[in-house]
Parts: sequence; structure tokens; C-alpha cells
Amino acid sequence: MSRAMAKAAAIITMALGLGAAALAQAPAQPPPDALSDPSMKRAEVLAFAGVKPGDRVVDVVAGRFVRALSLAVGPNGKVYAFEPAEVIKAHPELLGIMQSLAATPAYANVSVLNTPIDAPALPGGLDEVFIRQNYHDLHDKFMGPADVPAFNRNVFAALKPGGVYVVLDHADSAGAGLKNTDTLHRIDKASVIAEVTAAGFKLDGESMVLANTADDHSKMVFDPAIRGKTDQFLLRFRKPG
Repeated sequence: MSRAMAKAAAIITMALGLGAAALAQAPAQPPPDALSDPSMKRAEVLAFAGVKPGDRVVDVVAGRFVRALSLAVGPNGKVYAFEPAEVIKAHPELLGIMQSLAATPAYANVSVLNTPIDAPALPGGLDEVFIRQNYHDLHDKFMGPADVPAFNRNVFAALKPGGVYVVLDHADSAGAGLKNTDTLHRIDKASVIAEVTAAGFKLDGESMVLANTADDHSKMVFDPAIRGKTDQFLLRFRKPG
């Protein structure tokens, strides 16, 4: 297994926080911490994104926020868990994990999408598109790399006017650009802003809820010294209209 594929497997398996066997035995009711986790700040992140009952949301490389999103949009809303084919290709069992979650009655408003990253086939009229700690991966070899400008344009087209695109990722040092996306698994916030606004979005807000000034951006995000405590930026982009 390549390092990149191993990383992809770890991202989804750990992001879900559940193994296939655990999902098969998932309780009828959502877990009590689905909207509150001190390390993930789910409630704060979803409040910043503006997720509300009835919304239609895509979670790109879906993980630990799927359950929280499902609760937040409620029975009249919809969550699309988009697992890119590039991530799933070598590890089809990861798709099964998310499909098992979607088959659980408590998460009946979740559907799974599995298409190439450059042909995401996103549904139209979306309220939000959310990508957590995986935007930097769009630039990495195991993702193709993706045609990032095209992906951002696809997100723009899928959102309804006024819809938002929320990007949460591990921060790199200012001026680092894209050079550490496949090594430190970090990305310069300015690069994200430049790429996303080039697709027509307007930067609509930034939250410091996951910022950590003690992180000097020199360590790989999986380094035990910083894992779970990285400096992370949280940006909200809005489609005009």
C-alpha cells in the first residue's frame, strides 16, 4: 500500500470513528456527542457554516462531520457524502463503511456519492458544500492530482445563489503556497482563498475557532507532538446572488 493510499484509508476510517462492525451495530438514535466534541468543535463549525434544518449539504471526503450534519439538517434536509473514486479505488471497503452508515435508520437523510473528483456529479441547488482537512489533498498525487480550478467551478455551479462553500484545513506558513500539501499535509490559507475566489466565490467570513498559535507549521499533521492540535483555518465562501 502506498503512503498516499494508506493516508487516504486512515483519513476516512479514523474520521468516521467507527469500524464496519461498529456501524453494523449502530444504535437507532444518533450518538449524544454528534454535535459537541471538544477537539472537533462541531457545533461551532456548523454554526459558522450556517447549516440549518432543511438544508442540502455535500460533505467532500466525508468523515466525522457526517453524523453532525445529518442531525443539523434534520429529516427534511439532505446530506450527500461524496467519497471520490480516487480515494476509494484501492480501498473499496471504505465506501462500504459510509454506505453502512447511510443505511442506518438514524441517518436516513444521508446518501453516498462515489464519482471521480474531476466529474463529481454534485446535485444542484445545494445550500452548502463542506470540505474538512482534505482541500490540500486535491493537489496530491493520489487524487490525480485533481483539476482544482475545475473542481471549485463544479462546486460553484452546484450551489444555489447565496450558497456557501466551507473549507477547513491544516494551516501552513504564510507564503508556503502548495509545496507541503503532500508532505506536511498542510496548505497556505492564501492559496486556498486565491483558488476558490477565482471560481467566482466571495470570501464571506473566517473563524479562528480551530486556530492554534502554538503550532509553528513545521511538523507533519500526523506527528504525535501536534496531531489533533494543529493550527487550522476555517473559511466560508459565498456564491453571489
